[in-house]
Amino acid sequence: MNKKKLEYFREILIERFQEILVEAEKTVSGMTTANENFPDPTDRASLESDRNFMLRIRDRERKLLSKIRSALERIDAGEFGICEACGDDIGEERLKARPVTTLCISCKKKQEALEKARGQ
Repeated sequence: MNKKKLEYFREILIERFQEILVEAEKTVSGMTTANENFPDPTDRASLESDRNFMLRIRDRERKLLSKIRSALERIDAGEFGICEACGDDIGEERLKARPVTTLCISCKKKQEALEKARGQ
């Protein structure tokens, strides 16, 4: 992959990384400053449900941060866009859709088929 494309993907990854950090900060500050005096148990339950949902999203994003760091390391190492399983190039369209991917579409389909067969 040429340098221009690598820089394009680096910018996308860094931008997404920063967006996630900003959202995480909003979540933390929102939870620490919220007025939690709810006399109605239903309102309280609704707030807790919303918070749990938001925390699940943030946990997924935390995992994505790790994948973004790994993708940036692969760019630096010259390994970005190369399938870990077969060593072929990962298609540019796939990288645009999911820049943190480590598998080409063919290997990913095989992996998903194996997971399905195992019942995972």
